[in-house]
Amino acid sequence: MQDEEFMREALQLARNAEGRTSPNPMVGAVIVRGGRIVAAGWHRKAGTPHAEVHALRMAGELARGATLYVTLEPCAHYGRTGPCARAVAEAGIRRVVIAMQDPNPLVAGKGIRILREAGVEVVCGVLEEEARKLNEVFLKWIPQKMPFVVLKTAMSLDGKIATRTGASKWITGEAARLRVHAYRDRYDAILAGIGTVLADNPSLTARLPDGTGQNPVRIIVDSCARTPLESRVVTDKAARTIIAVTEAAPPARVEALRRAGIEVMTAGPGPKVDLKLLCQELGQQEICSIFVEGGGSIGFSFLQAGLVDKVHAFIAPKLIGGRTALTPVEGEGFAELKDAVELRDMEVERLGGDILVTAYTK
Repeated sequence: MQDEEFMREALQLARNAEGRTSPNPMVGAVIVRGGRIVAAGWHRKAGTPHAEVHALRMAGELARGATLYVTLEPCAHYGRTGPCARAVAEAGIRRVVIAMQDPNPLVAGKGIRILREAGVEVVCGVLEEEARKLNEVFLKWIPQKMPFVVLKTAMSLDGKIATRTGASKWITGEAARLRVHAYRDRYDAILAGIGTVLADNPSLTARLPDGTGQNPVRIIVDSCARTPLESRVVTDKAARTIIAVTEAAPPARVEALRRAGIEVMTAGPGPKVDLKLLCQELGQQEICSIFVEGGGSIGFSFLQAGLVDKVHAFIAPKLIGGRTALTPVEGEGFAELKDAVELRDMEVERLGGDILVTAYTK
């Protein structure tokens, strides 16, 4: 299973650029000659050389007659960079092993065809499931132009996100909170509702211990433009901030936010922000992933609209109780069990004393 072994190396390389390549996919490549890796590369950022180019430059003449392992079909078109498939063929690579075909209509099999027409042996589908999971965001955004939506919740064992008095810091432990900041660093945007802004005045930034966190675009769902001008998301200038309102929002409030440097996006007539319309507009702006980190109302709204793709549920070993204590999914709720959102492919992980459940919506 040598092909799988080298493909795992390529997949690991691709992860080096997690959260940095959007709207492009993460891609890793290794060049193997005589049973050993002689060159490697990964795509760093949109607009920069692709993984194959980095590997070919490192290999030089060693590429001739070698095997290339790459996690995604080499591109076949001129975009911000040239077509990798032609570069691979011209370098004299004898065999190319690909994890998955590129879903981008500009590529979609064309790269494989260029290679085969040049006499290169091509194998496709090695560790395909792993490659698809690696680029789950890209696989949704490229055909639909809709962002991949991740819902995050943090609750006690009895399903509370705060006490009956509203106290919520901290339900989960340090390891869980650190993971949340890692997720903020990974996804293009973080989204919260106006209720969270009014209650907690959060900064919604990625604060990693080594200071390398990349702040996501901040999106506040605020139908009536009630976000205070003195709130952190307005004043700290730490990240691009979008406030989504409706046509019913008072024009004076909208103008005040714009004067403060905030982007205001109108999504629907009201009374509530049309979340699907909002996501469509964000997708057109190449915001490919959204980390929803608001309260129970915004969480239910996204679930009800069928917009959630993945869930990260942090569960702390605490019992809070209280009939009026808030829960992670509120709103009206679903009236029938058959309408409840079912999850699949669940994974469970220990983070310090807490549990992280990750799953996908059906």
